[in-house]
Amino acid sequence: MSATAPVRVRRAYDPVEDDDGTRVLIDRLWPRGVSKEKAAIDVWLKDITPSDDLRSWYHHDREARHEEFVERYRAELDDRTHTEAVERLVSLMGEGGPVTLITAAKDVDDSHVPVLVGHLEHLGKRKAH
Repeated sequence: MSATAPVRVRRAYDPVEDDDGTRVLIDRLWPRGVSKEKAAIDVWLKDITPSDDLRSWYHHDREARHEEFVERYRAELDDRTHTEAVERLVSLMGEGGPVTLITAAKDVDDSHVPVLVGHLEHLGKRKAH
């Protein structure tokens, strides 16, 4: 699988699927009420999440701050800490099997997940050229 392949996303509360492949938790905190056995997480990339300051700022007014959150998180994904975590994720994706991103976010579409997926797609397009 390359960075251009579609990335699967599932919530931590959903049942594990046979075709999940490598399950990568992309949240800073462990999902509340989910045992390690039930979650079946292979890799936990805490450093791929938005910084605590950005996450806290965004949660105070998601609707009004969404566009700026996307811009600020994209910028964070290019800093050293995030870059190392992104490189680890891209490496996992390049190992040939499916990779499923796992999150506990209630509203996945309004979280950091779509920004991260878009960043991975952008990296894949950049490598293709």
